[in-house]
Amino acid sequence: MQGASPYQNKPYLAVAPMLDWTDRHCRYFHRCFTKQTVLYTEMVTTGAILFGKQDFLEYNPEEQPVILQLGGSDPGAMAECTAIAAERGYNEVNINVGCPSDRVQNGSFGACLMAEPETVAACVKAMRAAADIRVSVKTRLGIDEHDSDEFLQAFIEPVMAAGCEYFTLHARTAWLKGLSPKQNREVPPLQYDRVYRMKERYPNLHITINGGIKTMADIEHHLQFVDGVMIGREAYQNPELLGQFDGLFDPNHQPVASEQVIAQMIPYIEQHIKKGGRAWHVLRHMLGLFNGQPGAKRWRQILSQRGPQAVSVNDLFAEALAEVQVARDKFHQFMREQTTYGAE
Repeated sequence: MQGASPYQNKPYLAVAPMLDWTDRHCRYFHRCFTKQTVLYTEMVTTGAILFGKQDFLEYNPEEQPVILQLGGSDPGAMAECTAIAAERGYNEVNINVGCPSDRVQNGSFGACLMAEPETVAACVKAMRAAADIRVSVKTRLGIDEHDSDEFLQAFIEPVMAAGCEYFTLHARTAWLKGLSPKQNREVPPLQYDRVYRMKERYPNLHITINGGIKTMADIEHHLQFVDGVMIGREAYQNPELLGQFDGLFDPNHQPVASEQVIAQMIPYIEQHIKKGGRAWHVLRHMLGLFNGQPGAKRWRQILSQRGPQAVSVNDLFAEALAEVQVARDKFHQFMREQTTYGAE
């Protein structure tokens, strides 16, 4: 097995694989906030790895620990991709059994595989035989009208028997018909208690909970019942939350300031530009900085307006940070005036 296991960390925290979001630039940005949190790639299909012209497995060494999420259902192809991932330095491959989109269903993988536990089990077995690497599964609680503990157990047990010890459970059912992927992230109700019950029923499994988790208080609550917590959209839309994660491992940890992260990102972005990339490839992942704080709107506006054409970022960041500071000063002045007025 390559490298140390991220599961040795107690607790286990992760940022969810999110299509079109958690690319290598996003992961590098997130790693500036947290050293302990496990990062995931976007879902990559077996076809993209085996036949695509682009390098879908590229990552920066600084991202580790990083896990490849793989989409597919053919055991042979899944095994071949796992062997390639191991050669490239990945320590774990995660099977996507949670995505409900039509495109994914048409490829016979994602959430629809919950109805085919033996197929997933065959993939796990082939993948573990192909490389000395961890294999994990990320899944929903059920699909369509199949929304019961019994259905979930009937999925977990054959996969577990094939050698999978690591499961991430998105605490919602997926509706494969009638709901869009966006609606599937919001409409089916969260059922955290069912995830807790799976940990009680299978205490030897490492179970991570995912879905609708937004605060440190949420994280600390869930960790009373399961082994790990995975954060999705909140980590992307409010990346400063990640700066608090390492405090769960080290009570003396001080969150890194966003200004420090921006300073770290400047040479990374400039190097990306020198290699022929666009600044916007990276900047788009940084729009959530200062979320909920004075100046956040101006930060987003300046990056969105100037970022797509930017050929350098020093001046762009300087202008955006100056606007943030102006907004902060105005807010603090307003609060001082309110305090003075209230004391009269």
